[in-house]
Amino acid sequence: MKYRRSGRLVDMTNYFLSHPHQQIPLTYFSEAYKSAKSSISEDLAIIKEVFEVRNVGTLETAAGASGGVTFIPRVDIYATGNLIDQLCERLEDPERLLPGGYIYMMDVIGDPLLTQDLGRIFASRFRSAKVDAVMTMATKGIPLAYAVAAHLNVPVSIVRHEHRITEGSIVSINYVSGSKKRIQTMSLARRSLKPNSNVLIIDDFMKAGGTIRGMMDLVQEFQSNVAGVGVLTESIHEEEKLVNEYVSLTKLTEMNVKSREIKVERGNLFDDVYQI
Repeated sequence: MKYRRSGRLVDMTNYFLSHPHQQIPLTYFSEAYKSAKSSISEDLAIIKEVFEVRNVGTLETAAGASGGVTFIPRVDIYATGNLIDQLCERLEDPERLLPGGYIYMMDVIGDPLLTQDLGRIFASRFRSAKVDAVMTMATKGIPLAYAVAAHLNVPVSIVRHEHRITEGSIVSINYVSGSKKRIQTMSLARRSLKPNSNVLIIDDFMKAGGTIRGMMDLVQEFQSNVAGVGVLTESIHEEEKLVNEYVSLTKLTEMNVKSREIKVERGNLFDDVYQI
């Protein structure tokens, strides 16, 4: 089908948004729209300019026979700040108080549109980490992990406490639960993660960081590397955290069960806005 330029721009934009971090040859668009490569290159220049002005992302072009164009998602720092501020306010609802220093977050994690936006923030932050897979702990971290993975165009590896026969052989390790100081076991299917992968670990809530520390150790068992750690909410804990480097979107700074007060503020993501 022969498209006008306006039609090509709309269709190409939609394609890029649906295929982030995927290198697409110019011949793909040229053949799909029955247009010269020179026209496609002009279209790409227009889309790139709009993406960058609107802080949607950018288009990176690789030359050569095996080259092509890749859409790299980005986020607007001001829009991100407003979104996180709204989330902090939402999390400060005293009705969210749970025993043990936790707050109820399932409605946040279960909000598809919000989760996609949060996933895009993490994907933007780790866009240069060459992530091969996203890892998370079942079950609450799964929706956010899939949102991040979708924006990075990589698979998800789900770590579990229990072994499922449908996953085949597994690799298991023992780890110390940071908050409860108990020895627990986590497992990952051998086929779930390829050796020598760069793994981005995503978790919904971190207190002392024992679970994340365990996943970091599990990554090493697969001869792979930790490309980064992303946390939706971190809790200010009286004990030293078991994880040194991580990116948090929100920070639970105070929780008083007696007075039913919760204080949540921006996480360390905003410590260096140039990396967002």
